[in-house]
Amino acid sequence: MFRISPRLAFSVALMAAFAAPGLSAAQNADQKPGEAQPTNTQPASASPKLPAIVITKAVEKQMVDRVIATGSIRPVDEIYVQPLLDGLSIRAINVDVGSEVRADSVLATLNDDDLILQKSQLQANRAKSEASLAQYRAQVLEAQANLDDARRQRDRTQRLSQSGTSTISQLEQANAQVDVADARLNAANQAVVVGQSDIAVVDAQIKDIDLKLARTGVKTPVDGIVSAKNAKVGAIANGSGDPLFTVIKDGAIELVADLSETDIQKVKAGQRANVTVAGNRKPVEGRVRLVSPTVDPTTRLGLVHIIIDDHSSARAGMYGSAEIIVAETNALTLPLSAVTTGRSGSTTRKVEGDVVRQVKIETGIQDGGFVQILSGLHTDDEVVAKAGAFVRDGDRIKPVAAEPSTAESGG
Repeated sequence: MFRISPRLAFSVALMAAFAAPGLSAAQNADQKPGEAQPTNTQPASASPKLPAIVITKAVEKQMVDRVIATGSIRPVDEIYVQPLLDGLSIRAINVDVGSEVRADSVLATLNDDDLILQKSQLQANRAKSEASLAQYRAQVLEAQANLDDARRQRDRTQRLSQSGTSTISQLEQANAQVDVADARLNAANQAVVVGQSDIAVVDAQIKDIDLKLARTGVKTPVDGIVSAKNAKVGAIANGSGDPLFTVIKDGAIELVADLSETDIQKVKAGQRANVTVAGNRKPVEGRVRLVSPTVDPTTRLGLVHIIIDDHSSARAGMYGSAEIIVAETNALTLPLSAVTTGRSGSTTRKVEGDVVRQVKIETGIQDGGFVQILSGLHTDDEVVAKAGAFVRDGDRIKPVAAEPSTAESGG
C-alpha cells in the first residue's frame, strides 16, 4: 500500500494555505462595497440583437403617366398628280423627288403643238363665220328695203283702187309682193341668227382648246414635297395610269403606331408626345392627331396617329417610337421595390418605431422606378425599402435610412 510521507503532506498543506487568501481577494475585488456576496456564479443573459433593415419614406414628387408606342412614319396626306389630258407626250419635267412645291405650280409640261394647230384652224373658221354673218346682215338690210318698197306700192295701189284708177287684180298683186318681201326679211334675219350661232360654236371650241392648252401644264393642287416621280420626258400622258407625281401635302408626316387595347384607352387626340426616330437620339415634339376607333380583333392592337412637328430629322418610311404624355401630376410616391402587388391588390410594409406593419395601399401612375400612392399612406411614412425583405407583419427591426441615391432609384 502506497503511503504519503509526512514531509510531502506538510508541503501540500502549506501551499493550500497560501492559495486560499489569494483567491478570496480576487473574488472580492469585483464586489462593490455594501453588496452581498453573489451565490450564483452563472453569467447574465444578453438582450436579443434586432436585424438591420433599410427603410425609405413616402414623398411627394412630380409623376408623369406615359404610353410607349412604336411604328412607322408615313405622310399624313398624299396627293396623286395626274395629267388632265390624254394622248399628249411629256415635253419637260420641272421638279424632282424632294422638291418643295407650291399650289398651282407646274410640275411637268405636255406637248401642245397639236392643240395650237387646232386653235389656228378654229380661229380661221371663226373669221369665215364672221364674214358670212356680215353678208346675212346685208341681206337683212336689203330685204327690209324691199319690204318697205312693196308696202308703199301696195298702199298706192290701194288708193288708186278706191278712186277707180286701179283694178282689184293690181291690188292683190301688190299685197302678194308685200308678203314675199316680208318672208325674205324673216329669212335674212334667221340667217343672221344662224351666223351668230356658228360664231358662238367656234368660240366655245376655241375656249375648249384654250382650256386644254392650260392643262398641258401638270400642276399640283396643294403645297407640299414631291415624294415620288413617275413622269419621263417623251412618255405619253395617261390620266388613268400611274400618277406622274406624288406630293406629301404640306410636307406633313406622322408616326402611325400600334397600341394594345389597354393602352389605347388612355390616349386622346391632342395629347403631347416625344417621338424618337431611327438614327437620331434627340426626340422631336409631336401630338396625337387621331386615335383609331377600332381594334384589330386578331392582334388586339389599335392605331394611333402622331403628327410630327419637326420634319428635318424624320422621313416617311422610317421606324420610330413615341412617348405619349397621358397625364402629369404631383403625387405621393414610393419606390417600386417597396411595393408588393398580387391578386388581392398592393401592399407595403410600414415601419412604426421598430415594428413592421403590413398595410394595404392603392397605386396609380408608374413613372420610372416610382409608383403613385393613392391611399394607405401619408407623407413621410416610413416603409421597408425592399418588399422582398424577410420580415413579416409584427416583426421588430433596426431601421436603417436608405441612401438618397438608393431611395431615388427605388432600390
